Amino acid sequence: MKKLWGGRFTKSAEAWVDEFSASISFDQLLVEEDIEGSLAHVKMLGHCGILPQDEVEQIIQGLEKLRMKAKNNELTFSVQYEDIHLNIEKMLIDEIGPVGGKLHTGRSRNDQVATDMHLYLRKEVKDILQLIREFQKVLIEKAENHIETILPGYTHLQRAQPISFAHHLLAYFWMLERDYERFHESLKRINLSPLGAGALAGTTFPIDRHYSAQLLGFEGIYENSLDAVSDRDFILEFLSHASILMMHLSRFSEEIILWSSSEFQFIELDDAFATGSSMMPQKKNPDMAELIRGKTGRVYGHLIGLLTVLKGLPLTYNKDLQEDKEGMFDTVTTIKGSLKIFAKMVETMTVRKEVMEKTTKEDFSNATELADYLVTKGMPFRQAHEVVGKLVLYCIQEGKYLLDLPLSVYKEASDLFAEDIYEVLKPRTVVARRNSAGGTGFEQVRKQLEKARKVLE
Repeated sequence: MKKLWGGRFTKSAEAWVDEFSASISFDQLLVEEDIEGSLAHVKMLGHCGILPQDEVEQIIQGLEKLRMKAKNNELTFSVQYEDIHLNIEKMLIDEIGPVGGKLHTGRSRNDQVATDMHLYLRKEVKDILQLIREFQKVLIEKAENHIETILPGYTHLQRAQPISFAHHLLAYFWMLERDYERFHESLKRINLSPLGAGALAGTTFPIDRHYSAQLLGFEGIYENSLDAVSDRDFILEFLSHASILMMHLSRFSEEIILWSSSEFQFIELDDAFATGSSMMPQKKNPDMAELIRGKTGRVYGHLIGLLTVLKGLPLTYNKDLQEDKEGMFDTVTTIKGSLKIFAKMVETMTVRKEVMEKTTKEDFSNATELADYLVTKGMPFRQAHEVVGKLVLYCIQEGKYLLDLPLSVYKEASDLFAEDIYEVLKPRTVVARRNSAGGTGFEQVRKQLEKARKVLE
């Protein structure tokens, strides 16, 4: 079959070569954006007097019919027409006749595909921003119910100091807020129009790029036609932000997996977000959290893949750039799915407050409080650190915890200890007293929640 671009060719490629070269299997996802960009382009051609208005109207009507068919999944794409652009152009010609061939006046597939991807990412990033906000709302609601729920805080995965569970959840709220800011800020680079840059050098037709950009809701145009058709920074930036977001979700996944284990038992996941074993009837596996943790790698891979594709490309368009789409599409699907799953998983999980608090009474996470107590009595911190370290060693040797020790043992360690030490060492007291800005003290957590709510407003 003769290609739409085949005028200078005397030989057609074999079918398997066409299949290898074609992108329609995946770039058909851009069908709505391709039609939207074409509508703006033809309206601009009419506005500038490049095409007569009657032909513009015919093309618009044809494109609107195709758009309706696309929404109803009534379009059939063919590998013979390679990509979404030539497929739509062929369908348009079939729909309205040869006048459909005038749609491509003053543009190239090079600026057309770039425009499609800008439109696609603009829409998807706005959806992602909304999903981030919905997850943040869930975290706030969960945190509000667990301000005074106490669990061990960890460093090196070793119990360090007791903290408020709300404080722990809100750490992820602020990570997500940075993710939100990154995606939102990237919109100003996504929202630029390459349309009208042509293949690489612009066009001799008296087009109005600002007019078509305005019709598409873009904030401006690429000022350099070479840059317009070859730039994929906006996709790299999206993949980078997506990778950081997935890293945050992966870290949270790891904690969900640990917390739901028999060793921790801090939470229980709703059955909808766990699976069983085909062999072991007792199992309840945190598969959704594990999947999100695993899918983080594929998002990283898409970022590295596109960076590698781009690193040696001369200006301007090269067929290599066809590799820019599948990773972008897959990343959008992955992060949208991950955010939806995670929000519902956290919303429905059962928090075992008693188990969490019990663990804080069976460790030495109150040891820092003991050192701080001595400091308030005038002892240098480094000396206090040594005194408490020896007390902890004594406890380990005797199979006791700091709250189990009689006052006489404390007095032997330092005359600065008094009866009030037992109140100071209670985990709830330890948490409540940490009232430095951003700390885990209950009042500080309430203030943090108030700020978080204002962010969402």
